[in-house]
Amino acid sequence: MGEGEATKQAVGGATPGRWAGFRRVFGAQESGLLLVIVLMMAGLTLFSPTIEQRLTYNVPTDASIERSPDDAVRVVLPSGRARVFEPEVRPRVIESRTTGVRTVVTTTPVNRFLNLTNLTQVATQASFIAIMAVGMTAIIVLAGIDLSIGSIYGLAAFVGAMAMSALDASVGWWISVPVGVGVCCLVGAACGLANGLMIVGFRVHPFVITLGMMAALRGLIFVLSQGQSIGGFPPSYTSGFFRLEFLGVYPVPIAFMVVVALIGMFVLSRTVLGRRVFATGGNETAARYAGIPVGRVKIIVYTLAGLLAGLSGAIYCGYFGAAEPGAGTAYELQVIAATVIGGASLMGGRGTAAGAVLGAIIIQLINNGMLILEIDQQYNQIVMGVAIILAVVIDQAKQRLGARGR
Repeated sequence: MGEGEATKQAVGGATPGRWAGFRRVFGAQESGLLLVIVLMMAGLTLFSPTIEQRLTYNVPTDASIERSPDDAVRVVLPSGRARVFEPEVRPRVIESRTTGVRTVVTTTPVNRFLNLTNLTQVATQASFIAIMAVGMTAIIVLAGIDLSIGSIYGLAAFVGAMAMSALDASVGWWISVPVGVGVCCLVGAACGLANGLMIVGFRVHPFVITLGMMAALRGLIFVLSQGQSIGGFPPSYTSGFFRLEFLGVYPVPIAFMVVVALIGMFVLSRTVLGRRVFATGGNETAARYAGIPVGRVKIIVYTLAGLLAGLSGAIYCGYFGAAEPGAGTAYELQVIAATVIGGASLMGGRGTAAGAVLGAIIIQLINNGMLILEIDQQYNQIVMGVAIILAVVIDQAKQRLGARGR
């Protein structure tokens, strides 16, 4: 039996029809998640109150301000270009007495959930979890688990923050970004590599190894930080790149999430490594007999998952401009929840990168909905735990029904 046959057996059959059904199931899963997201957004929009949203626009020092009789404000640049603030947004011009900086403040009634600022914030917060969930998907497809993913994220972010704080504030993004992202990814990949080597070398269940790594890495973070946050990054890393503004929002973390999802989809579905991951997770014994280097595959997958955790930590540092000792605490629960809600089976052999990203968005919609509806945030962990249990129960029920159908 060759490697390709082992992969087919791992996912439930060797016939082309089985493969087509396998792809259709994944498509149906992701379509269902999209429907859930749309329904959640519709419900939150319906039940969210209207609030007054304040936006500010800093007027350039060389610009002039004109106010029309109907209370519209017109900011005219020396080039002749103008920006007009209509009366509907109730524009007010504020000038600082100390610095002389002029600001136009607008006030607009918006739905508390369905507005560009909040939706961008939801997607941004989801991106930190989604990037790690793509790596976790490969691990769970492999029939493994990684409880240290949040601690790897926190350690990578803190070590990367130490490296960036040592840079001169005037360096350009072509220096600060490679240093920040490179250090974070290197630390994350090293931690993931250590997980993989211990799991394969000691032949111990991933749950035990990664649980120990979670505690050890979290302790290492507090030893390095002494409980203190670290910041002082070059502006080229924060406002010059990861917090680059576009149309009033900060889309860079979201762009990284999309790119990682596309790469994850390609790797899992179109590469030899992806086929080996599914084969190993579906039937490890058959994969070994087929000549697949199972140990090497596990080490690579855990290393890549650690690298993605490091990448997420680098984005976190750039977006918030600092790294806290508690960064990533309890993130393993959210990452696993996103992966399982996204359709990955804890039994191994099934999961998609796109599903993991959609699962992360659903989790963030839950968090955002609880905040908007003013539900006590202490219930957040309860909701996450219930979501994981429901996703696993539904997955098991689908597998039993599928077995009966065959």
